[in-house]
Amino acid sequence: MIERRKKARADRALAKAVESSKAPAISRAAAVLRLLGKSDTPLGVHSIARELGLVPSTCLYVLRALVAEEFVSFDASTKRYALEAGVLTLARHWLRRNRFNDLVQPVLDRLSQNFGVTLLGVQIVGLDHIVVVAVSQGGQNFQLSTQIGSRFPALISATGRCIAAFGDHPAAELQARFQSLRWDEAPSFEAWQAQVQETKRQGFAVDAGHYISGVTVVAAPVWKTRDKLSHALVAIGVGGALRAGLPALQASLLSAAETVSNQLCGEVSADWS
Repeated sequence: MIERRKKARADRALAKAVESSKAPAISRAAAVLRLLGKSDTPLGVHSIARELGLVPSTCLYVLRALVAEEFVSFDASTKRYALEAGVLTLARHWLRRNRFNDLVQPVLDRLSQNFGVTLLGVQIVGLDHIVVVAVSQGGQNFQLSTQIGSRFPALISATGRCIAAFGDHPAAELQARFQSLRWDEAPSFEAWQAQVQETKRQGFAVDAGHYISGVTVVAAPVWKTRDKLSHALVAIGVGGALRAGLPALQASLLSAAETVSNQLCGEVSADWS
């Protein structure tokens, strides 16, 4: 149920992005690729057009262009489209130059096994969204169905509090974006602001069941350069199961994030005050 709600929200966000884009051709192609990337099965042109709010003839034009570029495949027998291997070329080049993934995967694996929780490494894309770039599953009590490449609103959950605390964004913009977020148990903006300030003081953030009811999320910021928050380490587990070990998890996650930051950009001296 939770995953279906999150998927529906993401699909609506894709459609909205297409509608508001200043470069509609590029936005439509990107939205089609993201939709196909999330789908477990190939999709027909009418299904894709309906999900993205496109005219079917326009959607077909975009699909044919993507097929020609070998980013999308077309099965003539079923009249359905799926991602093609051409997208791997782009992903391979990105992974080759992305040092964060090489550094963070063994860290995530160690923490997930030590604490029995799901660990994510996420990349921050301004105030627009975060992208999951590394995953490690641990423990049997909770498994988060999140894959590399999954996108979430930037200010949601514990990671969002880190972005607000350390991103130096105007308060008015934060409030406007906060109003569009969807939570299972939404905090008020005033309560969220207080949690952002607490995040700034202690150096990490905690979401205790607001984003997903009954689930605790802990996030610690990572810097690729000294003045720009670029990534975060995120731990996710069932609240009750985490309660006893939460302080140790918080300390370990913060220490790991500082270590990765140091490796990415040299010694980081963050001021939490």
